[in-house]
Amino acid sequence: MLFPGRHHLLTRFQADYLHRLAADSAATIVWAVTSANHENTRRNPVPYHRREAAIERFSMLSGLRSLVVPVFDTAPTDAFAEVTLKSIAVATGIGLTPADTVVACSTPDVVKLYERLGFPIALVEADPLVRTAAERPWDVLLRLAAGDESWRKLAHPATIDVFERYRLADTVRTVVNDPLVGDEGGLTATRDYRTYVEAFADAAERKWAAVRQHVRPGRVVDIGCGAGAVLELADREPGLHESDLIGVEVARHLYSECVHKKAQGVFRNANVYFYQRNVLGGAIFADRSVDTTLTFALTHEIWSYGSQRESLLQFARRIFDHTAPGGVWINSDVCGPDDRRREVVLRLATDDGANPASPRRDLAGLTSDEIRRYVGGLSTRARLDQFAADFAFPFTFAALDDGTVRLELGAAMDFLTRKDYVDNWLSETKEQFCGLSFAEWAQLLAEAGFELDQASAAIRNDWIIDNRIAPVAALTELDGRPLDWPTTHLLVVARRPRNS
Repeated sequence: MLFPGRHHLLTRFQADYLHRLAADSAATIVWAVTSANHENTRRNPVPYHRREAAIERFSMLSGLRSLVVPVFDTAPTDAFAEVTLKSIAVATGIGLTPADTVVACSTPDVVKLYERLGFPIALVEADPLVRTAAERPWDVLLRLAAGDESWRKLAHPATIDVFERYRLADTVRTVVNDPLVGDEGGLTATRDYRTYVEAFADAAERKWAAVRQHVRPGRVVDIGCGAGAVLELADREPGLHESDLIGVEVARHLYSECVHKKAQGVFRNANVYFYQRNVLGGAIFADRSVDTTLTFALTHEIWSYGSQRESLLQFARRIFDHTAPGGVWINSDVCGPDDRRREVVLRLATDDGANPASPRRDLAGLTSDEIRRYVGGLSTRARLDQFAADFAFPFTFAALDDGTVRLELGAAMDFLTRKDYVDNWLSETKEQFCGLSFAEWAQLLAEAGFELDQASAAIRNDWIIDNRIAPVAALTELDGRPLDWPTTHLLVVARRPRNS
């Protein structure tokens, strides 16, 4: 009997149903555990080894003979049933056929894949012979996530036992209810992680050079570590050879790359660890246990995908709590200008691309290559119109008779610092770079309990100005007087007072 599914939670109904189904044949149940290489995501909150443990205990308690086979996630394919059968054959040496196997499954789309191969189907919760409605395991899991304790009456004792011993109920609630993380363990489904990793790796040496002198040895944590490029550089520092180097990454794709690097021997320090976690979901480290926390290009994402200042303050307080007295949080990120609400006039090039009459409203229905070609082919002025249509933080601007536009300085810099990110356009337009000025950052950090080191500063990235912005844009006062380009980034060195 083949029982494919994610199997995060097992139910009492499943035990009764499988018993009835196997009663006359003494069948072996082959549990094909799909998405076995995924965990800590909304669709897959429980790691495979805990799912396997619950199934094995389920088998012992129910008296059902079982084989448990992990099936790694694949891109959507009509051949998924064949992939599953091949995975089982490789793992067990058993070739399941329609002549000797019944498939137990209640998911219509999956049922069709096995019916096409000729397998007889037992519909489990959807079986028309079941007299009383039975909740699917995922619905029971959602009860748990919502804090509804009735899940215990529906879940099988094997699941309850494993969940209690390993505190998985709290994990499930945290992951499923996380406001920032998508179903597959990332902040956004539209990001091209390949280009993201490449860009971060290229900038890693510059970022590390800017912060290394402020790093306090001991327990060093990089939150939002990407593919671990900065920790690779920290690993080479003689002064940190006895430190613990810890990377925390929420995006599954990037976390997997970190684990792969460690397995390949990239890191020389034996005390390098990686965790897939979202720090807003709850404390990761014990209070006063971390000497240095690093964050690079992360805090604007917390602002953008969360509740802006409220989420950022919550994040700062979490870091303060886990920072040892005298420890430091080093944050490098984008930053808005001090006078971001000030109205300015922006002149943008119109001869560097197409100038359609209006922006498109259907980019979400295009492929990433189609979006890249379309947006990349627009003039800078037309790209502003498209940005305003797609930007998750609405702003207004007035088109003036001389071809310029009048808008707030913060909105102008949000556009100008993002206009060239055509590879991840729909992802980048969900993020706000200029939500806080440096002065507002200082106020937020003080509110969280930190003291600013004198090394903290607002920074203007002149390479971006000289190469990306100034060639196609000019900034003036409302009366036409030229304005200098404002702050684009910040470096914050925030310390927890030693007596706190």
